[in-house]
Amino acid sequence: MIRFNKTLQNIKTYEAGKPIELVVREFGIAPENVVKLASNENPIGTSPAVVKVIKANAIKAHLYPDDSMFELKEALSTKFDVEDNNIIIGAGSDQVLEFIARAVLDEKSSVLMSAVTFAMYEIYAKQMGAKVIHTASFQHKYDEFMEAYHMHKPKIIYICTPNNPTGDATSKEEVLKIINAVSSKTLVVVDGAYMEYAAAKDAEYAIEPNDLLKYENVIYLGTFSKAYGLGGMRVGYGIAQAGLIKELSKMRPPFNISTLSLAAAIAASKEVGFVEESIILHEEQIKRYEAFADENGLAYIESYTNFITYLFDEKLDATEVSNVLLQRGVIIRNLTSYGMNAVRITIGTKKQNDTFFKHFKEVIY
Repeated sequence: MIRFNKTLQNIKTYEAGKPIELVVREFGIAPENVVKLASNENPIGTSPAVVKVIKANAIKAHLYPDDSMFELKEALSTKFDVEDNNIIIGAGSDQVLEFIARAVLDEKSSVLMSAVTFAMYEIYAKQMGAKVIHTASFQHKYDEFMEAYHMHKPKIIYICTPNNPTGDATSKEEVLKIINAVSSKTLVVVDGAYMEYAAAKDAEYAIEPNDLLKYENVIYLGTFSKAYGLGGMRVGYGIAQAGLIKELSKMRPPFNISTLSLAAAIAASKEVGFVEESIILHEEQIKRYEAFADENGLAYIESYTNFITYLFDEKLDATEVSNVLLQRGVIIRNLTSYGMNAVRITIGTKKQNDTFFKHFKEVIY
């Protein structure tokens, strides 16, 4: 029998949102009748200009991409007013998280995060044998983080803002307060995968990579998967001081994003209109979810993201609700694995949301 690394014994496999193909296979529902609101993908798809670039570059599929990723780094450098050597590119920002864990952690170290947050922080930490410390709340409360920080002296602190899967956000002032209170020996990861939505909603919660670049122990993470509509392309980035990026780059395998992904991200990074269109649609449609909750006595977490989290009381069971909706061709995210009797719903198009509300109302009553 193969003896696997003992660290695997305490690791749960990451549970991704259910794909449309699964619903088609299991329930015999036509693909066009399935509404997927589970993975926080951009409901209006990908920018037509970016699709055009992807198609044009398909002829280069046999060629490796430019491993320096010069054009993409140059575009991000211009966008965020940073230098090329402040940037590392990953296959999604979660690959940068993997680089961070491998570069910093070992079996003698620990990491600190909120009670409910992105599952890959814990998974990557446990792969390295590190101890995982959670605060009591899903919010990033300064006092809770400081109490745990002083007690455990973690090597990494994760601040996910806006937070996934809850949707709440931490103000820039509060994030900087945490950063300034910890030793430079502790790496602080500020995960801004949904930052475009938070920044559009309230400037108090807007964090730019440049706000953090003066700190040698802080890295900002961003992604093209959400507002830019490139979830299937898998492109993310980390921005930090050059010394930190140099060390993380030792973890990066060659050609870690594809030729098409690179071309798509370069094109997307220069687009403004598509992101603005996506956020306007989101801001219009999320009001419907808030109004529905208020009208039907449902609790929810105020969202700074492209999804909303409904919190159920003892009258509703998140697993049962999610399963019944799945059988009707509506895919949402059940959060019971996070210890919450709650569901997370991506804000879709008007048509997708119409379908959700129709079925959801029938299921909960």
